[in-house]
Amino acid sequence: MNQESLLIGCGAGFAGDRLDAALPVVAALIASGRPACLIFETLAERTLALAQVRRRQDRDAGFYVGLEKLLAPVLRLCLEHHIPIIGNFGAANPVGAAHHVREIAKSLGCGPIRVAAVTGDDLLARIPATELLAMPFHPAANIDPQALVAANVYLGAEGIAQALAEGADVIVTGRVADPALALGPLMHHFGWHADDWDLLAAGVLAGHLLECGAQVTGGYFADPGFKDVPDLANIGYPIAEVSATGEIVIFKPAGSGGVVSELTVKEQMLYEIHDPSAYLTPDVILDLTAVEVEQIGPDRVRLCGARGAPRPPTLKGTVCFDGGWMGEGEISYAGPNCNARGLLATEVLKQRLTRLDLAVDAHFDLIGVASVFNDDLGTWMNRVAATPVPELRVRMAVSGVHRDEVERAVQEVEALYTTGPAGGGGVRTTITPLMNSTSVYVERGLLCAEVSMLEEDHA
Repeated sequence: MNQESLLIGCGAGFAGDRLDAALPVVAALIASGRPACLIFETLAERTLALAQVRRRQDRDAGFYVGLEKLLAPVLRLCLEHHIPIIGNFGAANPVGAAHHVREIAKSLGCGPIRVAAVTGDDLLARIPATELLAMPFHPAANIDPQALVAANVYLGAEGIAQALAEGADVIVTGRVADPALALGPLMHHFGWHADDWDLLAAGVLAGHLLECGAQVTGGYFADPGFKDVPDLANIGYPIAEVSATGEIVIFKPAGSGGVVSELTVKEQMLYEIHDPSAYLTPDVILDLTAVEVEQIGPDRVRLCGARGAPRPPTLKGTVCFDGGWMGEGEISYAGPNCNARGLLATEVLKQRLTRLDLAVDAHFDLIGVASVFNDDLGTWMNRVAATPVPELRVRMAVSGVHRDEVERAVQEVEALYTTGPAGGGGVRTTITPLMNSTSVYVERGLLCAEVSMLEEDHA
């Protein structure tokens, strides 16, 4: 068993993350001179469903559209310094993404590269749609088979560990559990077994702390005067140092902005955790209740005490299906009595939708006055809008099955230029497809990770 600790750097926490974040992380990994890897987390449920839609239109597409911009700054450096890259940017087409990584390497003049694609998460490739839709869903959903867009199960870390054992320089996955991006390298590096529950739990904890990128280094944490974060525009992305015994130290590149403190770490540790004593993952059930968090230096926090229980007998899958269309229209009102004019605009829109008898559901907000806390009945909006404000923006959002009816409804916002209250301006409208999702649980034996290694090639 390798006893030297492993450094895991995070270069992205979601598909819309900063594209220049990974380079300082890689520089810090190289400067350490120690075993290291780099992970990219870019795959949310909706991101994957939209990738499936793109692949339906083009069989060669379906992976993360920003892959080249994400990898180009760091790929050569990682290859030269033997730092494996692991990312779920394969989305709906890991094999296609793996080929694209090789093209990126070729364009950069890199040397030999081995790229692995981890597949096996696509439920529709294994189970007929009718059989899939007959399974119990949570919550219960009545889905038209024709509306089904994607169904993907969350795989664990074993495919990633296998790809590293086979010598992969870059590993491209589809839908895996986010912490698996870090757990896979740890299993490979230390030789942890699939039933080393406490060690796997520590690996899942490390991955969970890294998976949202800069959230653990002060992003999504800052609240001026209460929780101050220095140099947020230059925030450093996190690095985890993990020992063979499962001890974790979280830090960030020297000289970068942000902060690593007990508070930032605890916030991220509890982020999206439904039960701190039983966080279910494909690899292990993580118990956080005995974890100790300690500040051991500036921007360095140590964690230990993660405990694990045997992994669940089922795997969670996300089923995405067509939800129709959403239309949004906005218009601004400013100056004296603008709140009353904004309320009048919403009333005009409500009456017009009723008169046109459109098959849409509508929701209205006064942005800056009543939006985040608004309710569907508009009770909050009518109450708070009685207080004068200097400006506001009316927003109408509608949803429906038929695009033409959604478009017709949204057109009424633009018509307010000359048919609505005085002083309206700055109309913006958009029409976007809606994607609905629900969860399904499948027996573990129905699916397993498959590793495809692209043959070594001199770019």
